[in-house]
Amino acid sequence: MKFSESWLRTFVNPALSSGELSHLLTMAGLEVEAQDPVAPAFDGVVVAKVLSVTKHPDADRLNVCQVEVGNAGDGALRQIVCGAPNVAAGLIVPCALPGATLPGGFKIRLAKVRGVESAGMLCSAKELGIAEEADGLLVLSADAPVGENLRHALDLDDQLFTLKLTPNRADCLSLTGIAREVAALTGSPARFPAIAPAPVNSAASRFVALDAPAACPRYCGRVIEGVNARAATPQWLRQRLERSGLRSISALVDVTNYVLLELGQPLHAFDNAKLSPSSPIRARLAKPGETLTLLNEQTVELAADVLVIADDRAALAMAGIMGGAASGVTLDSTEIFLESAFFAPKTIAGRARRYNFSSDASHRYERGVDFANCLNALERATTLILEICGGAAGPVTESVAELPARPPVRLRVARTQKVLGVPLTAPQIADLLRRLALPFVEEDTAFWVTPPSYRFDLEIEADLIEEVARLHGYDQIPAAAVEGRLTLLTQGEDQRPLCKVRQQMADRGFQEVINFAFVPEAWETDFAANHAPIRLANPIASQLAVMRSGLIGGLVEAIATNLKRQQSRVRLFEQGRCFLREKTPGNASLTAGYQQPVRLAALAYGAADPEGWGHDGRKVDFFDLKGDLEALLAPAELTFARVHHPALHPGRAASVHLAGKGIGVIGELHPQWAQKYDLPAPPVLFEITLEAAAQSRLPAYTEVSRFQSAIRDRAFVVDRELPLQTVLAAMKKCAPARVSSIELFDLYQGKGVPAGKKSLAFRIVMQDTERTLLDVEIDAIVAEITAYLEQTLAAQLRA
Repeated sequence: MKFSESWLRTFVNPALSSGELSHLLTMAGLEVEAQDPVAPAFDGVVVAKVLSVTKHPDADRLNVCQVEVGNAGDGALRQIVCGAPNVAAGLIVPCALPGATLPGGFKIRLAKVRGVESAGMLCSAKELGIAEEADGLLVLSADAPVGENLRHALDLDDQLFTLKLTPNRADCLSLTGIAREVAALTGSPARFPAIAPAPVNSAASRFVALDAPAACPRYCGRVIEGVNARAATPQWLRQRLERSGLRSISALVDVTNYVLLELGQPLHAFDNAKLSPSSPIRARLAKPGETLTLLNEQTVELAADVLVIADDRAALAMAGIMGGAASGVTLDSTEIFLESAFFAPKTIAGRARRYNFSSDASHRYERGVDFANCLNALERATTLILEICGGAAGPVTESVAELPARPPVRLRVARTQKVLGVPLTAPQIADLLRRLALPFVEEDTAFWVTPPSYRFDLEIEADLIEEVARLHGYDQIPAAAVEGRLTLLTQGEDQRPLCKVRQQMADRGFQEVINFAFVPEAWETDFAANHAPIRLANPIASQLAVMRSGLIGGLVEAIATNLKRQQSRVRLFEQGRCFLREKTPGNASLTAGYQQPVRLAALAYGAADPEGWGHDGRKVDFFDLKGDLEALLAPAELTFARVHHPALHPGRAASVHLAGKGIGVIGELHPQWAQKYDLPAPPVLFEITLEAAAQSRLPAYTEVSRFQSAIRDRAFVVDRELPLQTVLAAMKKCAPARVSSIELFDLYQGKGVPAGKKSLAFRIVMQDTERTLLDVEIDAIVAEITAYLEQTLAAQLRA
């Protein structure tokens, strides 16, 4: 919203400088984006009148002018040589006297031009810096006082303000709205133009029909006959338009634009002679296939949801957006139909952008226009047209449907104090509401405020609290530090902090990676056999369309990227959230919700150890990564069992169990996926729940025995497929407290061992804290373990 300060001060004139007014508006939420002078600095330029013009004796394109400058000189006429093509006797023009300084530091002196003395310079708008281009002298109005300083005569010390308004403040898209704000902020009285009904001297009228009352609940119009469309727009009106960023077109169009800026109500003038005789004006939705050529010469095919103004023959205008070329006024128009209406914001919003253009009218209607101001704007425009263009106005025709409701909004004093942190009292809040001209009823400790028709942004209590804050002054709200009661969350000693888990992985030679949680659908199919992944409604890329249910895919892609960059040994880990469907109990086809477990995964590829003279370059294998996993979860004891997993090699994969509960998988990547994802050899990897990695067993005191320990070695023949963990678990289960450790030290398959069997040799260490064990006691313990294994696992003691 662009406007001139001098125009604003005709409505409200606070005792503030231009800079202070700019700061006030910005702090009230009406950001002043730019503040520029109307004209650059210059002095010594006055209003002058050209009395006579004669040809220069030695130049065809120069004229010798006799110029009157009034009291600005010594009363004598000035002889000035001028080359402007439009110089003529009787013109009122700017004149720079000797000693004047023009923009750019150009000094005016007495001079001779081709032998003829010139005592000054007649100026164009470009030479004065108030226009970028000029075809000749700047011609002033005939009533401009000769001899007056030009800056005063044209109000060139004026300032141009440009507001960057938020979409909710449509009420400030007019000088009236801005003046209301300034009056409320400063307490200065506001003086708005008195709008009286224009005299009705004609019986001409048109009926108005609302065929789409929800889209157009109010429409006012009147016929004005006998207008002179060629009448000149007054200088004061043209100047205000130009300083607001609008060019002068014709008197009729200029008046509608002026009222738009002054009152915020868009208007449109139709050439009444071009409308269907005796046809009503209709506000209706466009018909299928209907087209319209607009004032910008663009022909559009109107969609079914576009509101139009029409007669019985065709559409005349896109309602609230732009008029049609066929019904627009021209310099030959003598009879007009003037429109002032309210269109519902949702009916106008987005329609202009759909056709790749915008207008001042649509900019206002889609944000909300004062529906109670239609008649006032129509009367204001009628009065100006009659004053400038003459004519006779007919009666106003109006159709009104259901206008927007303005229900009261409750504003609680206590809530206002809590939100703003300022102890405002009820009388203070009431005063602020009065300054904003917001009608209210006070009830106990609350106010019931009825939003005015021009404030579409006041709907809930928070909106009113914001108004109170704006008027009270954001800079008056103390910048108190935020305080809150914080309670430190305790973490038990049996829980390992995440940072420690990550540090342990780094200590084992792994590097952390962070991948997107949205992944290609192929990863879910390949690495998780997930054929119904959770899909994203609006993915950031077409290939990242689903949420991950595991971390393996991201690690495989990361290792492939590293191998392409000549990194032959890669050890990576990631901790992150995964996303799974939660099935309804009893019906696996129904989704009850989503699970989001946090997991930890690691992957190793290449040599088991960094390159060096002491290492033989052995490739990393299943047991290397198993050792890393056991070190991470130590001192917890893990068990492993053969498992089939879609991402892992069928014979080189195992499930990981902690305290009998499955926590993840470990193994070698399936050769099929190694080939598909361009890996020269399959890496080894594991994926477990982060909850398991965060568990830590509390240290417990154990008395150190002072007595000699006893060691017995025993070898047992068991089925080849029997896992070691099963045998160890059985031995520890039956072993008495005097057994301090059981360790495997040999595995043998071959001669002397039956086919399908294997020999496992264990070292059993026994020790008592009170005395040295006797041989008979030692033998009894070994016999008890042997008997238990024979009974439960069909193990045989190897001779």
